[in-house]
Amino acid sequence: MITRVSMREVSASELKQMMDSNVDFQLIDLREEHELHECTLNGTHIPMGEVIEKINLIRRDVPVIMHCRSGKRAAAVIYALETKFSLTNLCNLRGGILAWAEEIDPQIMKH
Repeated sequence: MITRVSMREVSASELKQMMDSNVDFQLIDLREEHELHECTLNGTHIPMGEVIEKINLIRRDVPVIMHCRSGKRAAAVIYALETKFSLTNLCNLRGGILAWAEEIDPQIMKH
């Protein structure tokens, strides 16, 4: 049986602390263009379907936090990048932008 080491994740609170502390990291938003109109955390926008062709935009020298709406797409992308490209500096924003709205900024999802 193959067992996989669990994916590294950060909570919305941990991400906020990283932002407030000016930690050097990269935030990547994997949502589609139309989802950005709802809200954004101002990360680098690379839609999930374009990650492989834009892999050169993903930094290797700092932690990279990937997020989507709920965390599921980010988890799939991270798994693919770790498996196919041996990237080791990727983290998932647990719960995605929905968790950010719940834990940090409830106003972010309002139009």
